[in-house]
Amino acid sequence: MKKVGIVGGISWTSTLDYYRLINEGVNQKLGGLNSAELVLYSLNFAEVQQRSWEGVYELLLNACQVLKNAKVDALVLGANTAHMYADLLEQEVQLPLINIITETAQDILATGVRKVGLLGTKFTMEMDFYRDKLESYGLQVLIPDSADTRAYIQHVVKEELGRGDIRPESKEKFIAIAQELILQGAEGLILGCTEIPLLISQSDFSFPVFDTTQIHAAAIVDYLLS
Repeated sequence: MKKVGIVGGISWTSTLDYYRLINEGVNQKLGGLNSAELVLYSLNFAEVQQRSWEGVYELLLNACQVLKNAKVDALVLGANTAHMYADLLEQEVQLPLINIITETAQDILATGVRKVGLLGTKFTMEMDFYRDKLESYGLQVLIPDSADTRAYIQHVVKEELGRGDIRPESKEKFIAIAQELILQGAEGLILGCTEIPLLISQSDFSFPVFDTTQIHAAAIVDYLLS
């Protein structure tokens, strides 16, 4: 089995899901007492937020270098927004990085969906790095039109889900936001923040929902066992 290094803690609530999903995936394939060979570097989410995503590169680079020194075969960034630095980190650390955007795009294409709504942090929704990579695979990407709506999503992700605070009223609002994207022409929905699946999931919708945490974890399992 290969060994993967995960940069987690961004936030710890979604890192828990990564750890569970990866180990469950390995065990389903190998049986017995088999589990994944992982090294986890868990960042302090408060420090990430203090620096803001524009200033967090050095924290991510240090974590990746520590993981490389632990002799991992590949790296994982356990957050969608952190992938604004994915290509740069992969180049600098000189280890393969299992990219959540790439894996999500390939998963969407396999379903025949071509126009998707995207919910994530403000950075993921508004900056080019995420949408451009999806669009390079031939996908059309819609985000909520209203800046206030995008700010609300950011608030819930950071101040609620990042603390493990799951609120029914927030779920109702997220479902309404997703439905609006479908009315605008989206054929499916990307949960483009690893915390959002804590709040909404496929069971809340009749259209395809692409849970990036699950997609990423499945790709990591495939790599571990390749």
